[in-house]
Amino acid sequence: MADRPEGPDGIVVVDKPAGWTSHDVVARSRKVLGTRKVGHSGTLDPDATGVLVLGIGRATRLLRYLTLLPKRYTAAIVLGTETTTLDAAGDVTAVHDMSGVVPDDVIRAAGRLTGDIEQVPPMFSAVKVDGRRLHEIAREGGEVERAPRPVTVHRFDVAPTDDPLVWRADVECSSGTYIRTLAADLGALLGGGAHLTDLRRLSVGSFTLDDAHSMEAPELLPPAAGVRHMDGVVIDADLAVDIGHGKVLDRERLGVEGGGPWAVHSADGVLLAVYESFGDRTKPSVVLSG
Repeated sequence: MADRPEGPDGIVVVDKPAGWTSHDVVARSRKVLGTRKVGHSGTLDPDATGVLVLGIGRATRLLRYLTLLPKRYTAAIVLGTETTTLDAAGDVTAVHDMSGVVPDDVIRAAGRLTGDIEQVPPMFSAVKVDGRRLHEIAREGGEVERAPRPVTVHRFDVAPTDDPLVWRADVECSSGTYIRTLAADLGALLGGGAHLTDLRRLSVGSFTLDDAHSMEAPELLPPAAGVRHMDGVVIDADLAVDIGHGKVLDRERLGVEGGGPWAVHSADGVLLAVYESFGDRTKPSVVLSG
């Protein structure tokens, strides 16, 4: 029996439409691309739109590095109304009269939520507690205590709209930051409550909406695109053989300095592996060749 042909390998950047879960996008992309090996680098809420980075084939092994990349979002924050999900998809749980809030208050509160802060993950999230997803518990009507998590909000710009209770937000943040929680915390700091709507992810690391395509017409980028944010090294054909065998290498032989990780490329630009520090040597964390 002839060997089955290998499926595609690479990176796909999708502009996720509203109403689709990240899992839905993965399932559809498997059909469109003709491979089961598809994964995403970080969940987007069903109502959110924008950049969702997928790993295809062997490039799914690179998703651990893409997940950690910083992100940028735009959204609208609606003051005065709290919801179960912290966004417009949830049921209203509280209403506050926030007509007395002035722009300086909102800008000042956003400043307090900028920098290194701690967030309590929302109940409607994919975070696991005791082996269960929080959203599973929430849909059963339950609620559990969640430990706050450190995140970094690099920028939290807010701007008024024609509606004094609706503010536009532009956020640059670390991986793991919940923009819904930022909105809710902003409302609490202002003495009331708030929820999020119109969330759109503009970028994941260097991947922007300019790189994004629809699920039905994806553009397959080479695996090397998934590590373009890393320090890289180009090696010769002789060393490529040892790389393909996953050998531990001296730093001098690999030609690297610093703490890594390093993207290892062939002379023609093909990504062969990702190497990481291993004491005073280096070892492979991902090998795509061989």
